[in-house]
Parts: sequence; structure tokens; C-alpha cells
Amino acid sequence: MRFSSLIKALQAGESGLRWSQPGQDPDLSGAAALDQAVGDQLSFLEAGNVLSAALSDSAVGALLLPDQQDLIDLASQRGIAFAVVSDPRLAFAEALDCLHPRQRPQADIHPTAVIDERAVVGPGTAVAARVCIGAGSRVGADCIVHPGVVIYDDVVIADGCELHANAVLHPGSRLGRRCVVNSNAVVGSEGFGFVPTAKGWRKMPQTGQVVLEDGVEVGCGSTIDRPSVGETRIGAGTKIDNLVQIGHGVITGRGCAFAAQVGIAGGARIGHGVILAGQVGVANRAVVGDRAIASSKSGIHGEVAAGEVVSGYPAIPNRLWLRCSAAFSKLPELARTVRELKRNTPQ
Repeated sequence: MRFSSLIKALQAGESGLRWSQPGQDPDLSGAAALDQAVGDQLSFLEAGNVLSAALSDSAVGALLLPDQQDLIDLASQRGIAFAVVSDPRLAFAEALDCLHPRQRPQADIHPTAVIDERAVVGPGTAVAARVCIGAGSRVGADCIVHPGVVIYDDVVIADGCELHANAVLHPGSRLGRRCVVNSNAVVGSEGFGFVPTAKGWRKMPQTGQVVLEDGVEVGCGSTIDRPSVGETRIGAGTKIDNLVQIGHGVITGRGCAFAAQVGIAGGARIGHGVILAGQVGVANRAVVGDRAIASSKSGIHGEVAAGEVVSGYPAIPNRLWLRCSAAFSKLPELARTVRELKRNTPQ
């Protein structure tokens, strides 16, 4: 794809194309990181990027740049084709869609798929090999169901969803439009509900359902449990990384992002636009306010205010946690000082 053609495609995107310098208008075969790119590849730089020094030696064919004069001047001096955009990272994402367009499978049903006669599969949907779809389930139009997916009874999947290999949707699950469930993820599995008795643990039937609103994406190996009653609900546009556990009865707002190995215990309430970094743990019935951020390995046990940034275990405001962290390395010295003061203090 010619760089000039790519620029025309970016004009219709959201990355804020400002102007471009085509240079020799290279024919691009793909994209790569700046320090690895060669003459037929595209790369990008963000303002203040630590790789900016690598531009002097890079063999990159074309660049997406911020409106930063030193980068623009260097690219011009080296004769590299470039475009100036408001958001280089977003422009790079748009460019990758152009350079590597997805190949959609043919809309048909593989002969090894097992579909109950009471199930409904919408027009334009591709159902791959060894898929199982249970009674009363409905798969919308223009969906892609990859090999080995299991859709239990009474599951409703809206239009434009994609279920990757070996994903499992349990009874009562509801998926909005354009949801993506990646390989080996499980939606609607039984919540961890047991009642202690004199004879041991009595299982609490999990009769509720899981609802994924429009545009939710669930990473590989993640699980979202259904509750005993009511629903577990994931807000529209929320993105869930690999190996995330979301317990029964959890409610999340719109546009959240949960990184790998996040665990959210039953009954927790997560606001809109919340970001939970890797291995964050959220305790049973904890409340996290809108736009809050928890850094990696934080443990949230109570309530986090809207817009708060927290760190540590238990989670505390990030600035306080940084001060505490700075003091950790000084603890041996402080302990020695305390011992000396005690020895020198008259009894």
C-alpha cells in the first residue's frame, strides 16, 4: 500500500491528520517498531518518546509523527515520508487496519457444528467446526463463531459479535452488539456461592445471568460468573484483559479497562471509566468511583473515591504510597537509630 494512499485513508479516521510530507511515497508492506523498521515499513513516534533518538539511525520507510518540530526537521532531513497527526498512537492503530485488513470467514455453518433445532442463527453469521449451540439460544446477524465454541441453552448474542475458539457461554448469558469473547474465556459460569452448615458446605444455586453490554471485549482465559439471583453486568465498551476473574453480582460502569490477573470479588461496584492495572484485587462489595485508577498489585478493600489514584496493599492514595515506598529502604537505618537511642536513654 502506497503511503499516499494510507494518508487518504487516515483522513477519514479520528487521529487528527494535520499535514503530510510524502517524500518518495514508499510502498508499505507492513509496520514495525521504530528501532526495528525497514524501508517498506511504517512506524510512529509520540511526543517525548524515549525512542526519538533512534530516528537518526532508523531505516524506517514512513512515519506518523506528533506536531513536534525537532522530529519533523529530522525526518525531513533524512528524506523519510511522514504525516503529522494529533494522536500518533491512534493513527498507527488506524494504519494497521489498512495495512492488515481482516479476512472475514465465509458466512456459512460448518457441517460438524451441532445446533439445536430450537436455536436461531442470524443471517451473515459464520459458524465454524465443532461449535455447539443449545436450545433456545439466539445468535445475531453478522457474527463470527470460531471452532469449538460452546453456547449453552438460553443464550442471546446480538449482532456483530465474535467468539473465538473454545469460548464458553453458559445459560442465561446476554451479549450486546459487537462484543468479543476471546479463546478459552468463560461467560456466565457458576458463581462461588456456598453456605456453611454443620455438615459442610451447602451449594447456593446460581440462577442469575451475566450481561455484557455493547462493545465489551473479554480476554483469553478470563471468567465472568453469574450470581445466585439477579445479574453480573459489564458496562458498554469495557475491555477485559487475559486471565481476569470477575465474581458473581459484580456491576461495572461503561468504558472500564481491567488488565491481566485482575480479580474482582462478588458484589463489587465499579464506576465508569475505571482502570485496574495488572493483578489488582477488589474485595467483596467494595466500591470504586468513576474514573478511579488502581496501580498494579493494589488491594482495594473498601471505597475508592471518584477520580482517585490508589496504590499498595491495602490501597491508599498514590502520592502517600510513593512517600511510604521511599521510606521502606530506610527502615533498617531507622531501626538502628531507634536501638541506639534506647541504649543511650537513661532507664
